[in-house]
Amino acid sequence: MSKTVVVLGARNLGGAIIDHFIEKGWNAAGVARSEDTLAQVTGRGALAIKADASDPESLRIALDNARDEYGSVDAVVNAVSAYRVTAGGPFGGGEVAAADLDAFRGWAVAVAEQAFVFLSVGADALQTSGGGALVQITGGSSRRAYPGRGLWAAGAFATRALVQAAAQELREQGIHVALLAVDATIESPKTEAYTRDQPKDTLADMAEVARAVSYLVEQERRGFTHELQITPVGDRWLP
Repeated sequence: MSKTVVVLGARNLGGAIIDHFIEKGWNAAGVARSEDTLAQVTGRGALAIKADASDPESLRIALDNARDEYGSVDAVVNAVSAYRVTAGGPFGGGEVAAADLDAFRGWAVAVAEQAFVFLSVGADALQTSGGGALVQITGGSSRRAYPGRGLWAAGAFATRALVQAAAQELREQGIHVALLAVDATIESPKTEAYTRDQPKDTLADMAEVARAVSYLVEQERRGFTHELQITPVGDRWLP
């Protein structure tokens, strides 16, 4: 029986991940809220599931639907951009001294909360299946904070901490929990407006990120990688 991957946030990077796994012979399902994204998921040949990946019950039902359709859930990948902010504020939340609680809740709390929902509900689904992989995708802000983006980094740091704890708690049950940190801007339709003039080797390639996800998902029990970082050669790499 073919294995099944469920991708949360299935539009740009999530869509590339779905494409990669389908090419490898996996069943794939994409979870999203917008009808346009769901239509794209269907067009890719995957099961489209309308759900809110930040709501535990909604996500639980989505994973149950994928299992009912394909017979198993073997990997869940979180590619959701979870920050929730009102238009007009600075990207990343702005300077700590100038930001307010609404900005903090939107850039930090919402990101950490959605990661928690993914890990807790995803772990429950894989425990039912007898094992599998949970891959949380994040950015370079999970490794360091930048001026003006401390609020976003707070959410990313919390996400990393949750992944580290879950990885230790679940690894002996055969559940591989991994953090994939893409320490670069990802080239996609979402970023095209402000990256079109940048050299290609300064931007992360969605197909390369998808291959990294596949590498993590398909690792065997004797060789789990719990954190993996991607940095394109044209961007700055910091150890």
